[in-house]
Amino acid sequence: MNKCLSASDVVSRITSGMTIGIGGWGPRRKPMALVRELLRSDVKDLTVVAYGGADVGMLCAAGKVKKVVFAFVSLDFIPLEPYFRKARQNGEIEVMEIDEGMFLLGLKAAAMRVPFIPTRLGLGTDVLTHNPQLKVIESPYGDGRQWLAMPALPLDVALLHVDRADARGVCQIKGPDHYMDDVFARASRETYVTCDELVDTEYFHQNAEEARYVFWERSETTGVVHQPGAAHPSSCAPRYGFDVAHFKEYNASAKEAGGWQAYADKYVNCTEAQYLARVGGMEALEKLPLPVF
Repeated sequence: MNKCLSASDVVSRITSGMTIGIGGWGPRRKPMALVRELLRSDVKDLTVVAYGGADVGMLCAAGKVKKVVFAFVSLDFIPLEPYFRKARQNGEIEVMEIDEGMFLLGLKAAAMRVPFIPTRLGLGTDVLTHNPQLKVIESPYGDGRQWLAMPALPLDVALLHVDRADARGVCQIKGPDHYMDDVFARASRETYVTCDELVDTEYFHQNAEEARYVFWERSETTGVVHQPGAAHPSSCAPRYGFDVAHFKEYNASAKEAGGWQAYADKYVNCTEAQYLARVGGMEALEKLPLPVF
C-alpha cells in the first residue's frame, strides 16, 4: 500500500468551503509546506480549526479563511499572530474562541463520532457569552448539576507534520510533545501528513523503541508527502527549532504597506525547493536551536 502524494496532490483534494484542521501548536511542528501549497491555490472560504500560529495568519492574509475555531493564535515570543490579529480586528473573519481544553474535547467528540462531550470547562465564563451556539444541559442523573455540552468539531481534512513516515501511512513524532495531532487525525474524514524523512516499513518493525513514537493508526492517514523542511518556519524537534529571524521578518511585514504581498512574493510564490533554498537549505534549518519547554 503506497499512500505517497505530492503537496499539490493533497491540495487538489481540498475544495472551497471545507473545514480543515491544522495540527501542531503555535510555532511548533506546523505543516507549513501544505499551507504554502494552499496559499498558491484557488481554495477559499475555509473554516480553519487549529491551535494556531503562522498557518492561520497566512491563510487569513491571503483571504482564504471564512471562520477560525481556535484556542489561541500565537507565535509564542510574538504573542499575537500579526495577520490573524489584523483580520480579526478588521472583522474579516468569523471566530469561535474557546479554551484549550474545550477545543480538545470538541476534537475528541468528533473522533468518537458523538455530537458533544459534557464538561465543566467554560461554565461561569464569557466563553458562553461570546459563543451563543454553546449549550448548557442538565445532568440526566437527577443530581441537579449543569454541564456545558462541548459540540464535536468534525473535520473534512486534517493537515499534519511528522518527523518520519512510511509509504503506508505509519507516522512517527520524536519531539517532546505530539500535541493533539493524534486527535486531529481521528477527528477528520481525511488526514494528510508531511514528513521530513520517508523510511521503509522495516524501520518500525526492526526497532520496537521507534514504534513507541507512533501515536495513531496508519489507517487514519490518507496520504503522505515527503518534504524535508516542511514545517519551517515552525519547529520540528528534535530536527530543527523554529526560525526566530524568519518569524521576525514575517511579523515586520504585517506593519508595512504591501507587506503580505512582498512576503508572499519572496516565500510563497515559488516552488518548495526554491523556498528551502531561500531560507538557507536543510543545513541552516538543522542549526536552528530547539525551543526550550
